[in-house]
Amino acid sequence: MAQAIISQDLTIEGDLVAKDSAVIVNGQVKGNITAKSIEISATGQVTGALTAEAVTISGTISGRVTCTDLTLSASARVQADLTAESLTSSKGARVSGRVEIAGR
Repeated sequence: MAQAIISQDLTIEGDLVAKDSAVIVNGQVKGNITAKSIEISATGQVTGALTAEAVTISGTISGRVTCTDLTLSASARVQADLTAESLTSSKGARVSGRVEIAGR
């Protein structure tokens, strides 16, 4: 699977669409991201909506997350409404918002 990497020193304002690729955010995105998988690294920050099959958050997200599989690491800082079929969360992750886990 192809990857689009947003480097740590990069800020993008606008929506990103990579339906068959992975998006890895090490920098900052102000806009919505749609991809096959999305990873927000510990240095990554997103203000907007995330839509993907798999989402892994180690950084900061403010907005909305819609996915099949959601993984929150200990460093995750989430201020968003979350909708997923499955959720894996490490101790220390912080979530503020509505959480809906639909199951499979």
